[in-house]
Amino acid sequence: MIEDRLAGAAEALLFASGDAIDLEDIAAALGSDRRGARRVLKGLEDRYLIENRGIKIIELDGAFQMCTNPDFFEYIERLGKTPKKRPLSQAVMETLAIIAYRQPVTKHDIEDIRGVNADHAVNKLMEYGLAAELGRAETPGRPVLFGTTEEFLRRFGIASVNELPTLPAFSGAEPDGAADG
Repeated sequence: MIEDRLAGAAEALLFASGDAIDLEDIAAALGSDRRGARRVLKGLEDRYLIENRGIKIIELDGAFQMCTNPDFFEYIERLGKTPKKRPLSQAVMETLAIIAYRQPVTKHDIEDIRGVNADHAVNKLMEYGLAAELGRAETPGRPVLFGTTEEFLRRFGIASVNELPTLPAFSGAEPDGAADG
């Protein structure tokens, strides 16, 4: 019965917050340790999944959030309150990939990799909430460092950047046949 009460309390915390809550804060609110709070949250997550509920609990870099189950998105659309998901251009996606894999990264580093000015793409990513300023580099001029956000994790359905696919090693050589004219 205590476990059910804690599950109800965790559910209320996540619902009332609307945003992701750090596991440490949930544990403190439940009067539990991190492991106990995680067990309660994972139990709720499993229950929602098994019961095919309209909501689900997701983990974002050690924080938890309640959100809509994407299986029911069509019903939300019918209500006429379709969340706007802006399509990302190729340039913006390339810039986002660089930020995700190289963070924290400066705009200069992004431009070195892409070979073009990154102002527009970085500004769009910040506007969409997918990238944010993380601080400043300890180098001359103290350039801004960029990284991904919780919105990035949400949009791509991952709990942490550690879940990003591993990139193949790049040798710098042309692919087979690419140099043939």
